Amino acid sequence: MPLIQTGKKIPDFSASATSQKTIKSKDLRGKNIVLYFYPKDSTPGCTQQGQDFRDNFDLFNKKNTVILGVSRDSLESHEKFKKNQNFPFELISDHDEKLCKEFDVIKEKNMYGKKYLGIERSTFLIDDRGILRKEWRKVRVKGHVDEVISACEQL
Repeated sequence: MPLIQTGKKIPDFSASATSQKTIKSKDLRGKNIVLYFYPKDSTPGCTQQGQDFRDNFDLFNKKNTVILGVSRDSLESHEKFKKNQNFPFELISDHDEKLCKEFDVIKEKNMYGKKYLGIERSTFLIDDRGILRKEWRKVRVKGHVDEVISACEQL
């Protein structure tokens, strides 16, 4: 049984993030959270996805929604990625895969015939009480942020 389920409260988490912050989910109560998992900093799809969230940041902010990106990259890599792309939101370094495992986003992937474990692009919408309201798995970047905005409007 997965650790998280739609309609249920997510487990509290604490994680290291950019801007020398420690993000604690309990400190975000009262705000909606978009938690998006992506494979790797500075790759084309991940860059586009981050840019789409960046370009709609004010809209999410007006909807009382915090955006947090998560990958296994180091904080150093995240800081560079965030700065280069002018992301106004924090990126969480999940190098020990704790959050990835809680949200069940580590999946077997296949590239050029080589199998490996990596992050499956996924997004989770958590309401202001910490309840998971919507999840998207195997995300396709194009049009995805529009779907997330639509779901935020339903909260």
